[in-house]
Amino acid sequence: MALRDEQVRQASSSYDAGDITVLEGLDPVRKRPGMYIGSTGPTGLHHLIWEVVDNAVDEAMAGYCTRIDVVLLADGGVRVSDNGRGIPTGPHPQYPESSAAELVLTTLHAGGKFGGSGYKVSGGLHGVGVSVVNALSTRLLLEIDREGDHHVMEFVDGGRPTDKLHVTGPAPRGRTGTTVSFWPDPSIFEETEFRAQTVIERLQIMAFLNRGLEIRFTDERAEREQKTTYQYSGGIVDFVKHLNASKEALFRKVCSFDQSEETMEVDIALQWNTGFHESIHSFANGISTIEGGMHEEGFKKALTNVVNKYARARGSLKDKELNLQGEDIREGLTAIISVRLQDPQFEGQTKAKLGNVPMRSLVEKATNEKLAEWFEENPREANQVVQKATLAARARMAARQARDLTRRKSALDGAGLPGKLVDCSSREPRESEIFIVEGNSAGGSAKDARNPRTQAILPIRGKILNVERARVDKMLKNTEIQALISAIGAGLADEFDVSKIRYHKVILLADADVDGSHIRTLLLTFFFRQMKPLVEGGFVYVAQPPLYSTLVGKEKVYLKDDTAKEAFLREHPNHKAEFQRLKGLGEMDFAELRDTTMDPGRRSLLQVGVEQAALADEVCSVLMGEDVESRRHFIQTNAKDVRFLDI
Repeated sequence: MALRDEQVRQASSSYDAGDITVLEGLDPVRKRPGMYIGSTGPTGLHHLIWEVVDNAVDEAMAGYCTRIDVVLLADGGVRVSDNGRGIPTGPHPQYPESSAAELVLTTLHAGGKFGGSGYKVSGGLHGVGVSVVNALSTRLLLEIDREGDHHVMEFVDGGRPTDKLHVTGPAPRGRTGTTVSFWPDPSIFEETEFRAQTVIERLQIMAFLNRGLEIRFTDERAEREQKTTYQYSGGIVDFVKHLNASKEALFRKVCSFDQSEETMEVDIALQWNTGFHESIHSFANGISTIEGGMHEEGFKKALTNVVNKYARARGSLKDKELNLQGEDIREGLTAIISVRLQDPQFEGQTKAKLGNVPMRSLVEKATNEKLAEWFEENPREANQVVQKATLAARARMAARQARDLTRRKSALDGAGLPGKLVDCSSREPRESEIFIVEGNSAGGSAKDARNPRTQAILPIRGKILNVERARVDKMLKNTEIQALISAIGAGLADEFDVSKIRYHKVILLADADVDGSHIRTLLLTFFFRQMKPLVEGGFVYVAQPPLYSTLVGKEKVYLKDDTAKEAFLREHPNHKAEFQRLKGLGEMDFAELRDTTMDPGRRSLLQVGVEQAALADEVCSVLMGEDVESRRHFIQTNAKDVRFLDI
């Protein structure tokens, strides 16, 4: 004890002024990159591109840029070029020994967005954008075309300049603008390979938000070469049409309006579809505010107010009836809220939420006035909105009654477990598994193949209800869905409590044919929409039974699908034995079923990669129809949340 006290005393006494470390220049960025770009994973890696592109878009919003080019270079770098004014190249008044361009690239909180007349509005707040890109790159090449000259400056090893900014010749064809090429530092990032689809989606959104701006994308990497151009004359109206393309619009017209004050502008477009889920996307100075903020709050409040006022004025809501709630009105709504302001106050460098209170007032005022005018000028469409919201309100109340009834039944029936559930004997959720199988015959086979101590079986009849296309009240009356809710035992939707789940592995075990794939998709859609924490927590698994079996000598080999069969034949060109097609789980011998899909101890439990993305793509086919870009975005953001059983 005395020795430990002495060690503590010595350690304390050794802490003096010399132990204080001062991080200068770009050192703080390399020391704590997550503070500036969110993470060092794929999200943070792509954030480097966004920082440079945002600067180019700022030039477009200022009215000086009409085209942006983004190139994924063959050697792993990125080049972003614009035809704006070009970063100033002269010496800075306060730091005459350095050019303004060098300061922007090497100094945090240096830029043209903190005052003066450089930019009326911009996406930058903290002024760390391109300097952070420089700090986290092994090399960055800056090229500026300005005042007839082509200026060049290069940085290496996290922002160290190799030379001063210098002129290499005349600007080509008298162009103006800035080109930034950079190569991410592999010692900082978990991976340095950019995903073309992630970049394309972001660039397309930028084109939507900046009417008329031409954005060109090129991928020069071997075997991935592609080119695409985005330019939209309709701006966010085209954006709404794009998002609703795979859905059935409630009416053809897209409502759009805008309003501005001295330092703020708001641009809104909206349209309802016949679906049941709201899709509101908000942006501030071209930055996606995925967590919303003041502009979203103002829009939602005013939208609810306008629809209720219109409904009462037209007699659709009687005096004694309660107002429609916001969630009723926003059912099936697709809306884009794009605002521009001089001094955006974002929460964090990744700018996920807007905090400017005056913007809430402007958006609320604009929506109250302009949307009310649009309703008066388009009574047919306005009445359709009111009717849809009224039906949504009735469905909400019916769903509440159904939930209450479900709770009462559970209280009366004890555990409230479905009668067809073949439960396991263990009451420890961490070791318990539930297999959701198709039909009683498959349930019988699975029951014989299971480990009764830890594995439960729940047979469901055929294809369950597609919850993406059914109201909540109808969903809650569905027998198969009631069985799923009762068996998992953690509630539903907003009331879902993942800590109460009865099994830590919810395994979808469907046939290896097309119908089985459809059933699996419908189940995943239900879990994603109504029990999302179950998916996000990694509790949802997919067992994939084999489609074929064959003999190699005396050993039976199982093959998952046609692709696996073709690969097997390539490896065994002289194989003569026949292939048995295992069409249904109910036709499989219980020993085969246990060995191939119900015994996770045979191989690694988790399987990631291609199958994971393919499964997320199946879910997207229900969630978003055939909108390929939306499906790819879903895969990139959600596929990591789905777990698989290897077979």
